[in-house]
Amino acid sequence: MDIKFESAFLKAIKKHSSIKQSVKKKVDMIIENPVAVGEPLKGNWQGFYSCAVKRNFIIIYLYCAVCRKKKDNTVVLCSDCKGTEDETLKFVLLGPHDKAYGI
Repeated sequence: MDIKFESAFLKAIKKHSSIKQSVKKKVDMIIENPVAVGEPLKGNWQGFYSCAVKRNFIIIYLYCAVCRKKKDNTVVLCSDCKGTEDETLKFVLLGPHDKAYGI
């Protein structure tokens, strides 16, 4: 499986370094089974998944195989979609629940 971390995700890890270990554990769990761990999102975030890290902190990620299978790629419109393998996980955002969806 190909794992990609968006710059916003990496920047957030630096900003919230106190939960770095918890984030690492969740990332490992997501890599192991992306569909079972996360919750599919709707609306403006259709095609993405979210997973709670601690109380109100979430990870937002994209699993390319499911995105394509559900035809969400016509909504998500990743710039690198055509060159990305199905078995790719993209970690997009990390942050407090109430702020993460607003970015």
